[in-house]
Amino acid sequence: MNKLEKSDPFDVEALRKQVSDIEARRNASREHASEPTEINAYARQIAEQFRDGTRSPAIIIGQLRLLEFLALFSIALIVHYFWPGDGSDPLLVRAGMAAIASTATVIALQLADTYTIPALRAKLRLMPRILASWTIVLVLTIGLFALIRGTTWAMVDAYVPWFAAGALFLATERFLVAYGIRNWARNGIMERRAVIVGGGEPAKELIRTLEQQADNDIRICGIFDDRGEKRSPIMVAGYPKLGTVAELVEFVRLTRIDMLIIALPLSAEARIFDLLKKLWVLPVDIRLAAHANRLRFRPRAYSHVGAVPMLDIFKMPIRDWDSVAKRGFDIFFTLVALALLWPLMAATAIAIKATSEGPVFFMQKRHGFNNEVINVFKFRSMYTNMADPSGKAAVTKGDPRVTRVGRFIRKTSIDELPQLFNVLRGDLSLVGPRPHAVLAQARDRAFADVVEGYFARHRVKPGVTGWAQINGWRGEVDNDEKIKFRTAYDLYYIENWSLWFDLKILFLTPVRLFNTENAY
Repeated sequence: MNKLEKSDPFDVEALRKQVSDIEARRNASREHASEPTEINAYARQIAEQFRDGTRSPAIIIGQLRLLEFLALFSIALIVHYFWPGDGSDPLLVRAGMAAIASTATVIALQLADTYTIPALRAKLRLMPRILASWTIVLVLTIGLFALIRGTTWAMVDAYVPWFAAGALFLATERFLVAYGIRNWARNGIMERRAVIVGGGEPAKELIRTLEQQADNDIRICGIFDDRGEKRSPIMVAGYPKLGTVAELVEFVRLTRIDMLIIALPLSAEARIFDLLKKLWVLPVDIRLAAHANRLRFRPRAYSHVGAVPMLDIFKMPIRDWDSVAKRGFDIFFTLVALALLWPLMAATAIAIKATSEGPVFFMQKRHGFNNEVINVFKFRSMYTNMADPSGKAAVTKGDPRVTRVGRFIRKTSIDELPQLFNVLRGDLSLVGPRPHAVLAQARDRAFADVVEGYFARHRVKPGVTGWAQINGWRGEVDNDEKIKFRTAYDLYYIENWSLWFDLKILFLTPVRLFNTENAY
């Protein structure tokens, strides 16, 4: 079934009325750059359909590789237990053979191109290739051990059940996987969601080309274009134009979109550049459709959606298995930190309760991943009747709102320790750009008005500590330069992320916290 299913039927005239004010909203959004652009009712209705995430093909394929390795390894040990042959092969030798054969089989299946979504969807077409890979690997493995150790017919005869059981498992498992993936594709559980940027004939041609791809997993969620109805119709190949590019930014923040496809010719350089300045802040892949361009680059310059060539402009940072690794890193080191720091946290809670009235903890709304608003925990450092949950009024040196205990825990960043619970909840990461209060300002101007592309910090999950903080950019933001430098360091972290980078920042944090010059 083609995954490019069109939206449900709707009232075209109603949609026409909703998009008639696109130009007015575009002008208004320019005057209030830091404020989210309100999307129209129909676009919001579409966004609601795509709030839930989907299963990543990369994660599914990785899990399948691990499953096949573990299953083939286990089958070898089970067969050895029930059919030991002449008993000359000890368990340790058979385990070594099983590990080598299972690893080599996964590699062979990868080289045979059977770990792709189109290959996994096929029930029988690739079965000869899969069984041939298993046969060749097992024969070579047995032959290698026979040369090293010598062998007898009874020993070889014991490997036949291993081969038969492994072949039966691979055939059955791949048939069930094909059924499951086809079912997920029909139900929208495993798909890549895309939005087309730019309307008219280029978008129409792109959609028609995508619709012809038999194994395509793209679901088009809508079209966004700044141009008026004369140059960009409200319907393109059966898909609605949902609003302007400014509204697209807000639309993506309400949904789980994987990809933005710009349907413009390469010759429209100025317009593409203008679009990228607005869109690069989003945590999605941004690609330029190249199917209609006469200018051709080297084959490696393209990625493909089905057979449609694309030029990758921006890629979503920390995705798929990288995100799994980072989450595992967060959970492990957060549990270690809580085990080590709980006496300090308990003592802090007692000190706060004993020296001022009010709750121990303070909750503040801050910007999280993809600009979502999250509730961040802190130890309360201000008098309850003077607290500022919005964060609009920054704390300054000698601020009378801060308690005696509050001054100490703010300087030492002990007030941030409850954010470890935010990490366990999944709102924060241990390392990342620090989350700022939703109304945080620098000299009465919102941070987004001071720094162009400020919201690009939110392409990854914010952190308890970060690259900017260990380089001295923490504490009060009382001028434009401080937020500009913080943002620059945060963007450097995003572009150069690795687990080793996270580990470096994590272990440098306690040392660099001794610099309390700007922490009040």
